[in-house]
Amino acid sequence: MAKSETALIVGAGLGLSASLARKFSSEGVAVALAARNIEKLDKLISETNAKAYICDATDPSKVEELFRNVTDDFNQPDIVIYNASNRVRGPIIDIDPDAVLKAIKITCYGGFLVAQQAAKQMVQRGSGAIFFTGASAGVKGYPNSATFAMGKFGLRGLAQSMARELHPQNIHVAHFVIDGGIRQPQDPRTDRGPDGLLKPESIANSYFNFWRQPPDSWAWELELRPWIEKF
Repeated sequence: MAKSETALIVGAGLGLSASLARKFSSEGVAVALAARNIEKLDKLISETNAKAYICDATDPSKVEELFRNVTDDFNQPDIVIYNASNRVRGPIIDIDPDAVLKAIKITCYGGFLVAQQAAKQMVQRGSGAIFFTGASAGVKGYPNSATFAMGKFGLRGLAQSMARELHPQNIHVAHFVIDGGIRQPQDPRTDRGPDGLLKPESIANSYFNFWRQPPDSWAWELELRPWIEKF
């Protein structure tokens, strides 16, 4: 019997990551979830038959350990998705430097560490996919959002560089610009109308379809936004 494919989602939570886990699981893909706090994932784990791992994505040794454990419990991941991010809002003259450093490490440096470990496995076997969840802040620096802009600009640069390096080695690297708010359960933002927010399950479908692109026609980036969103 052929082995099932494995997806590793890092920075797992109850929003987009949960929809990704449900989508991949429904397609017969084994799902591994990684987060600092996995207690919140109990219901999702039961629903998708996923396995969760505690991991600080900013710690190189913990990321190495994560990939060893996932490989031992499943197989080497066929696709790795980096979803973790953090932000510090406020005027540039007021934001705390230590908080900024922590946020950038989670949003960007963690992405590098996870992608590096994924690439080590994938380059050796000659296949795989590494996806990064970006934001409009990765292409537009908004006022009072310098921290998020730095993290997401860096993440996009990492993805673009990796795509140029690894696509010729049969490793599909992709960056997703999520340009708009993502709908949450019981979301209070009803004034935006039925299509004013991105539905996480719709985003998850786009990720899965992007993964299934034929290798003769790979893209490296996709922008997703509600049709009413200005850009």
